[in-house]
Amino acid sequence: MTDQDYMLLALDEAAKAREAGEVPVGAVIVKEGAVIARGFNQPISCNDPSHHAEIAALRAASEALGNYRLPGCTLYVTLEPCVMCAGAMMHARIARVVFGASDPKTGACGSVLNLFANTQLNHHATVEGGVLAEECGTMLSEFFAARRQQSRLEQLSIEQSQVERS
Repeated sequence: MTDQDYMLLALDEAAKAREAGEVPVGAVIVKEGAVIARGFNQPISCNDPSHHAEIAALRAASEALGNYRLPGCTLYVTLEPCVMCAGAMMHARIARVVFGASDPKTGACGSVLNLFANTQLNHHATVEGGVLAEECGTMLSEFFAARRQQSRLEQLSIEQSQVERS
């Protein structure tokens, strides 16, 4: 399978997050050509700010391999990892990180900063961004557009109720 094939699997995970009302980010972890773990964003439903797709996949991979270290693994994620997730990948010794859409607000693999390029840190994964970036970005853009539209509709409904009461 190719990077694009694995990213399509990560997009499937992102769709699960979207269906649950979460920001649609998905991740898969691959070792020696086999998918060993999957994850998707669930911080809202789990009441856990750390329950990002990458963290969920890292936890599942660690469980599958019986080790918190994941050398030789590649993590595919639909959105550029944040600082928290990049740090967890470093601690897990992920060998390679492949992401889809860049994150100009919180991206820690080159957009805002690049933790993996920091020579002061003790682990450096290979990072590749932009794999199926358009597909990954479109899923996120459509999600946030729908959320904004829903918010506007709710605000109009509140205003309409206030007018009717007066």
